[in-house]
Amino acid sequence: MTIIVTGGAGFIGSNFIFHMIERYPEYRIICLDKLTYAGNLSTLAPVMDNPQFRFVKADICDREVVYKIFGEEHPDIVVNFAAESHVDRSIENPGVFLETNIMGTATMMDACRKYGITRYHQVSTDEVYGDLPLDRPDLFFTEETPIHTSSPYSSSKAAADLLVLAYHRTYGLPVSISRCSNNYGPYHFPEKLIPLMIANALNDKPLPVYGEGINVRDWLYVEDHCKAIDLVIHKGRVGEVYNIGGHNEMRNIDIVKMICDALGKPYSLITYVTDRKGHDMRYAIDPTKIHNELGWLPETKFADGIKKTIQWYLYNCEWWETVISGEYQTTMRKCTGIDNRTIDI
Repeated sequence: MTIIVTGGAGFIGSNFIFHMIERYPEYRIICLDKLTYAGNLSTLAPVMDNPQFRFVKADICDREVVYKIFGEEHPDIVVNFAAESHVDRSIENPGVFLETNIMGTATMMDACRKYGITRYHQVSTDEVYGDLPLDRPDLFFTEETPIHTSSPYSSSKAAADLLVLAYHRTYGLPVSISRCSNNYGPYHFPEKLIPLMIANALNDKPLPVYGEGINVRDWLYVEDHCKAIDLVIHKGRVGEVYNIGGHNEMRNIDIVKMICDALGKPYSLITYVTDRKGHDMRYAIDPTKIHNELGWLPETKFADGIKKTIQWYLYNCEWWETVISGEYQTTMRKCTGIDNRTIDI
């Protein structure tokens, strides 16, 4: 079995590669990544010498390069993680999100049509559903929830999802889509809420929180997400959408306080900043379908996952310090006007 993983030098993609290589050592894994600011080749250092792994620096929008790789490798499965995924950046510069998230998806699927595959899997997000009210904890996103996007980022992901389903209906391409809740865990890019709070707290810097910090997210430990995608690409039904949620709803402010408590830092570091434009209030996924069909359930409780995540950042300071000291700072100043402002996924 040969699998192409796009965006594999990013947070979730790299964790997925680690999972697949460990579980299926006989599989050949090909990673395509453009290595933009969120792609870090050092993340893949543990597998670079594995003879069953190949890394290719490539833009999924580059049709000539993509076709060349398909012609060389003849993949059985394609898992598309590659995406511009940061909401604030999409508000600042929507065009690049439309190019990568929509046109890049089309290029990958055209390659799948030309060379043939057994499954194309699109990794999407719960943000395509919009948001839920804080005063209705009984409401959850299901696969039947209408798409109702709030940002250029979520709109580009929703458009890609619709394109994937259209390729299935029009061309018979064997596809599947998963829509996940907020991931956290090792190798999370340090502009996101949890790693940013950990890094700032360790350095006794302000902990910037949007608005009142009452926005609610459903948190999913990245290893649990990888296991779910593994199940979908091997056993999931073609043409279906599967929601992957963590059953771990938390307010942003409560997460920040948990991190302060774990690191012995005072709440006085918390700084409230102007809220994001069009900020979604609550995400919550109902993963009943993937549980009933494939037997998947999240294994990691948030209290355990956040401890493991904090510990990982404590023991891997060099990784995130290198990221923070580089392009991250310049881009953050451009997007927000201040250093290390929270980018809430």
